[in-house]
Amino acid sequence: MAPRRNGKYKLPVPLPEGKVLDDTEGKQWVLGKMIGSGGFGLIYLAFPTNKQDRDASHVIKVEYQENGPLFSELKFYQRAAKKDCIKKWIELKQLDYLGIPLFYGSGITEFKGRSYRFMVMERLGVDLQKLSDQNGTFRKSTVLQLGLRMLDVLEYIHENEYVHGDIKAANLLLGYKSPDRVYLADYGLSYRYCPNGNHKQYQENPRKGHNGTIEFTSLDAHKGVALSRRSDIEILGYCMLRWLCGKLPWEKNLKDPVAVQTAKTNLLAELPESVLKWAPSGSSCCEIAQFLSYVHSLAYDEKPNYQRLKKILNPGGVPLGPLEFSANGQSVNVHTPTNQKVDSRKAATRQVDQIQNKLKEKAHSERSAESFATGRKVHKEDKLIGLTNNEVVQGSTRRRQKYHESSELLNEVNSFPLKSSYTYFPQSLYEPYQDFTSPDKITKSQSPPWYVYTSTTGMELADLQSSAGFWSTISQFTLTEETKADVYFYSSIIFLLLILLQDFSFSSVSTVELFNYRSCKTDPSMYFSEKQ
Repeated sequence: MAPRRNGKYKLPVPLPEGKVLDDTEGKQWVLGKMIGSGGFGLIYLAFPTNKQDRDASHVIKVEYQENGPLFSELKFYQRAAKKDCIKKWIELKQLDYLGIPLFYGSGITEFKGRSYRFMVMERLGVDLQKLSDQNGTFRKSTVLQLGLRMLDVLEYIHENEYVHGDIKAANLLLGYKSPDRVYLADYGLSYRYCPNGNHKQYQENPRKGHNGTIEFTSLDAHKGVALSRRSDIEILGYCMLRWLCGKLPWEKNLKDPVAVQTAKTNLLAELPESVLKWAPSGSSCCEIAQFLSYVHSLAYDEKPNYQRLKKILNPGGVPLGPLEFSANGQSVNVHTPTNQKVDSRKAATRQVDQIQNKLKEKAHSERSAESFATGRKVHKEDKLIGLTNNEVVQGSTRRRQKYHESSELLNEVNSFPLKSSYTYFPQSLYEPYQDFTSPDKITKSQSPPWYVYTSTTGMELADLQSSAGFWSTISQFTLTEETKADVYFYSSIIFLLLILLQDFSFSSVSTVELFNYRSCKTDPSMYFSEKQ
């Protein structure tokens, strides 16, 4: 019988090290030392009794039997993530691996009059939250590859009628013996969105609103709607934005769920500008903006096009290599090519910054009117318990139109970047862009160490301006007041310089004439004769 999921669970009393546990298949496991604890259970190293290695390859998760999360995770593995099923999926999709931890067994044990449920799992390594705390943001190539690996996992669990519902850095762990691989763990909040092929109906329930990790949870979860496939994809988009930029627009309001919901609504309604302007200076969030635009166009029960999402993150379709994380958040140095002029690279950086500044201005000018209307819309929607099928379809149609408009703008922005090429080695993720963190640090790049940068030609500013889509992008924006002031100032300087040059020329001629006149003042006729 399933335990009640009341959301209030007690942390169990620790089990003694060396205790032997019998799983449901008759295998015996010896508890090692405790290596972690969560909000509901404990995690121990584990050894099979017939093979007690010094370096444990397994862990055991333990909680009180009446608790709910471990029961939910166990059901997920029993129904959707058996080792044979995962192996067949890897072969079918021609993957090198699938980032789901392997399940080895489960059972019930007794200690001091209390029943404990346990589950034996593959041992994993460090989680990405610890790496993020140490290193800050991740390189863009790393962020995109994490997104691609998670799409592999989500496609598999979605095809098996489940959604994860709690994707975040703390639940992404590197392999213990293969730290270049990443795994999505902790299925305690997983939800069966499509039992026996019947998708859950869209139904808002304010009493169940704002479930999940508030920083990343989807808009559906904020409204108390049962999770669906688009919820997982939306959460992944927020995670990628956080990993790349280091923060999210609503991080200062995490104690106010309604404010977070409104901020997410505004972000999705104002795509792609809302994401593009959030990127650090000199970098790009175009892929994430397009990713979220597609997610926002999905209907509640619509199956995502996973291949399309992967193409957004990896347009070249280049095979993925091992994951790498920069030490202390520092990017890898790239030597400046001899045929590339630094001035043109600085000009490119300035042009990228100008586009982002103008996007910020455009979004800011529209925010005053739209944010108020959007806030009223959110407040009104929160009072509704459900939407009719006709309203859901109309909302999906509007989101699709917005997605196509966003894609057109992103294509124009993508047509702008510096003309360059990257030579990549096999089994590596291609990074079709170049980041300049600042003009003073022009030799630094976000590219992984296996990239070799080569310039196509010594690019000048004129080449930049004549590149496809440049003027069509710039023409969409108006000059800021600061830019207008600069134009007026420098125009005035040039005008004054021209006047001074003209006066100087006139003065020089007049001086010569005056000298000639004075030299002939004894006989003025000599002066006029010389003039003639």
